[in-house]
Amino acid sequence: MKLLKFTAAVTAVSVLTGCSFGSSIDTLMTPPKLSVEQEQIYNALTDAAGASISLKYPKSGSYLSAFIVEDIDGDGGDEAVVFYEKTGLTVEENTLRINILDQSDGSWRSVCDTPANGSEIEKVMISKLGSNDRINLIIGSSLINRSEKTVTVYSYNDGSIENTFSSSYSFIDVTDLDKDSENEFLLLAAQASGAPALAQAYKLDNDGKYHQYSRELSGSFTEFDSLVYGEIGGGRTGLYIDAVSGAGMIQTDIIYMDSSGVNKVFSTPEESFSTVRPSGCNSYDIDGDGILEIPVQTISPGYEDVSESEQMKITDWLYVDDENKLKQKYSSYYSITDGYIFIFPESWHNRVTVQRDAINDEIVFCAYEDGKTGRELLRIYCAGDSASREDRISSGYMLMHTKGESAYLAYIPPYTENDALDGLSLTTGDAAVCFKLKK
Repeated sequence: MKLLKFTAAVTAVSVLTGCSFGSSIDTLMTPPKLSVEQEQIYNALTDAAGASISLKYPKSGSYLSAFIVEDIDGDGGDEAVVFYEKTGLTVEENTLRINILDQSDGSWRSVCDTPANGSEIEKVMISKLGSNDRINLIIGSSLINRSEKTVTVYSYNDGSIENTFSSSYSFIDVTDLDKDSENEFLLLAAQASGAPALAQAYKLDNDGKYHQYSRELSGSFTEFDSLVYGEIGGGRTGLYIDAVSGAGMIQTDIIYMDSSGVNKVFSTPEESFSTVRPSGCNSYDIDGDGILEIPVQTISPGYEDVSESEQMKITDWLYVDDENKLKQKYSSYYSITDGYIFIFPESWHNRVTVQRDAINDEIVFCAYEDGKTGRELLRIYCAGDSASREDRISSGYMLMHTKGESAYLAYIPPYTENDALDGLSLTTGDAAVCFKLKK
């Protein structure tokens, strides 16, 4: 939609001005305005590399500028790292370049220039690794389609840059996963060309040697959907890996690190496979305690004998205990489409089913006992405009949350003293506490 609006705007301008737009879209975009220091660095770069260049900006991470000014050799003074593309090179030469500039008497000058892998800068990290005091310039790059990625670790010293490590990757990060106060370089590689999906961690010793710790992941993962750090049992930090595991499905693997190296929570592929669920059900810290829960779906009571397309699902939220076992923490209804979760009160467990009221576009929670659906306990409606929101509120619905134009409303039907004997009735306070809007 944004592209359509932009195209329409360009067309309108061309009609109004009578101009012909024969150039590429890149020439229509105004580059970010450079600071005074960046202008000085850029002028020094063009003095060394020529004017036929274009700056390249990292796609993700903490460093999103084509200019990085930081001390990368530990001498106490800042250097400048600039990513750019050079035109007019031979076919054998890579057009993506890294230039390092240093200051002398207050002026910037280019001291080092080297080709980079690929055609795009994906991510840049600058960090020490392991026990070594060396500062590492870690650059992830990709081909133009961004499907094939390569990470290279550089060391810069005395005006020269050295490639100390290079590998293909799907995910990279620098983190202290084992909590030993030293950073590791973490790399995930998807399954490719017969090689299994791997998690690898690298430490750098005082002699500059990389120590690799590797663990094969639990599935034939060709793509990673979501990667989030969170606590697991025993006070450990884990990386929750939600990986693509077949058409429209994802599966979770969790890695952590201790003195023995990289380890997995799930000792067998079958344990990890038990977490398979539809895409969009990512691991999530549902209660804000720092421990992520894994959402796994089960069939709502009463829908066991209907076709899968007509089934309603209940989502159980599982956590990892001290013995690496999955335990249920909550049961809920989870609307992936509308982005909300309603956690069941304890009294509802195995005693409530979920229905869809297609006419009113509402989710209905009902008592369920001895194979029979009982009274309504709650209705939830997502209003997409103010008119439908106000209509529901005037009918006795309570406003739970708003997000943009959407409003989430709930209705608790009146109940009698006899109804209350089953222990399933909700108060408005109960409903408010149990409703979660997924961030």
